[in-house]
Amino acid sequence: MNGVDGDKNVSGDAAPDGQRSLFILSPADRDGLAHMARDAGWRVIGARRPRDAAQRFLRSEAQVALVDLRGHGGVDKLLRPLTPAVEAGGGALVVLIDQAGEADVESLLDAGATHYLLSSFTATSLQATLASAHRLVERLGGGARHSRRAQRIRRGDAFFWELLEGGRVRLSDNLTRQLSLPASVVAVARLLRCIPRNERRAALAALRAMMRTGRPSAIAHGLPGRPGDRLVHHLRTDQGIIAADVEWLSDGHESDSASRDYLTGLRSRQAALIWLEQRHGLPTTLLLLSISQFERMNVAYGQVVGDALLGRIARRIERIADEVALGAMVARIAGTEFLVALTGETAAVDRATFLARELIGAIGRPFSAGDHLIRLTARCGIAQSRADDDATNMLRRAGTALADARQAGGEGIRILSAEKHSRQVDADRLETDLRLALDRGEIGIVFQPQYPAHSEEVSGVEALARWNHPHYGPLGAGLLFATAERSDYMLPLSAHIQAEALRQAATWPRALSHLRLSINVTADDIAQPRFMADLLGLVDRSGFPRARLTVEITESGLIADVGTAAALLRALRAEGLAVAIDDFGTGYSSLAYLKSLPLDYLKIDSGLAQDIAGTARDRIVVRSVIHLAKSLGLQVIAEGVETQQQLDLLAHEGCDFYQGFLRSPAISSADLVSLVLR
Repeated sequence: MNGVDGDKNVSGDAAPDGQRSLFILSPADRDGLAHMARDAGWRVIGARRPRDAAQRFLRSEAQVALVDLRGHGGVDKLLRPLTPAVEAGGGALVVLIDQAGEADVESLLDAGATHYLLSSFTATSLQATLASAHRLVERLGGGARHSRRAQRIRRGDAFFWELLEGGRVRLSDNLTRQLSLPASVVAVARLLRCIPRNERRAALAALRAMMRTGRPSAIAHGLPGRPGDRLVHHLRTDQGIIAADVEWLSDGHESDSASRDYLTGLRSRQAALIWLEQRHGLPTTLLLLSISQFERMNVAYGQVVGDALLGRIARRIERIADEVALGAMVARIAGTEFLVALTGETAAVDRATFLARELIGAIGRPFSAGDHLIRLTARCGIAQSRADDDATNMLRRAGTALADARQAGGEGIRILSAEKHSRQVDADRLETDLRLALDRGEIGIVFQPQYPAHSEEVSGVEALARWNHPHYGPLGAGLLFATAERSDYMLPLSAHIQAEALRQAATWPRALSHLRLSINVTADDIAQPRFMADLLGLVDRSGFPRARLTVEITESGLIADVGTAAALLRALRAEGLAVAIDDFGTGYSSLAYLKSLPLDYLKIDSGLAQDIAGTARDRIVVRSVIHLAKSLGLQVIAEGVETQQQLDLLAHEGCDFYQGFLRSPAISSADLVSLVLR
């Protein structure tokens, strides 16, 4: 892709997520540096002119930049304009300087450079410096990058192919269609027939040289019966597999680039609608994500940083979508809204809900921008397709669910099932309906299983509330309690939930007699003069043993008066109940006041627990909380554990129990009995 100012994508395509891609800005030696970097195994995007370099760096999706300052200084002209984009993208910036510039290294580092290289460098020193920069990028990103091949598979509309055993080649869906091939896996000879006869010999020679030496190469050719159309195949090795990225050389294919969002590389809105139309009739579930308050971040840090963050958000969404539902379609719809589409077996609501939680958690982990950590939040609307839905209607229904999620509290996820035509939440209606919900039996109880960190046997459960609203369908505890708080109906609701949880638990068969039950107590409950007497009376009347009951109190309900809270907890423990602080990490999270409270368990919030798999700094925070709790003799329960990696890391740090989607969602009492017996 040649620009008007002579910029050049030397390798033909930028690698998604910056996987070994290098952006070079060199007024005098772009091609020479590009050749050396390519020999060192890098894909290169080269530029000679500094105009709009920051925007071009972002669009290239490289995360290492090399700026050539030899002989012409150019710190203000070349280096400083690029620094915000590199820092916001969590990237590394290498400067190439001559001997005279060595005295200015400190000022170059202050200007944003992370590495420097003297003009007397060799190919070996260039390779070592770029490798060091790449390792810095991986550390800033909190983990190893996914391979280009995996990214390419996710982007099913891309042009690429890879060589298989037995003389066969696998092509991307879009390349298969463009070449009018009968299937995506064909014999190499069948692919060669797509090349004009007079150009096949050169193509075969380039392919054989690639197989013999492993060095990157390229094949350019026309297409039989299509005058003016030419393709170029950029040959490469990927994890020992010979593959190629393919692009058009000819004019008249602007529609291909129009199918991509220019800033993130994801599908555009129009391409997403086409993708959905092509799968009309298949079970489909859409997840529409919106990044909250992004405009404020843009004002605070500037447009360049905002653009870089959108690119990094896109990479996180792609990675999580690939891990949870391989084959998902990811697109940027507009502004800060991203779409993930699931079809077939992956379109189940429970899978979509799990994916939504993973995506919101990933977006919630801090992004680095120079010396700053930027925290973002997201909401997600989930919509199932109906038989009569076209692509536009499906997207509109996902938008309705997202509007619900923006208004609702809790985890920020709303689901619009295939049966529901609207779930636009009316807050005033909810407050009115809540006063009837108890009498109508709409407030139900589900139980979230808890497991020892090193076992798969259920050891306890937490009782949670669900509101089965006659119009909106199932509503989570977050929205339920937010409505109760607004309508001053918290005490009756809390009493109902506690009584119903104890009643159901008391009927469990003998096989469940080892399970502990945790019930939540609110700040309003604690403030009542007869709180303890009423609670103990409720427990005893239910017939559920005090010794198996844990009372969970949120940290925000305790911190107002630590002395009074400590006395209350001592009294509860003296009566045979265990006590836990719930959702630790969501409020003030004072580690110091834990020393004053007589506790049995510390429950760390799902967001904090999931940070264990984040950056090194995240892990230090989580490790400190767990180790402090253990040193005080407390058992630690992690909430919201969703992946095996999170569990392994939490267990390694000393976490005793966990709950979360990794093992089981919240389930009914009958399902719990079946689960334990099974």
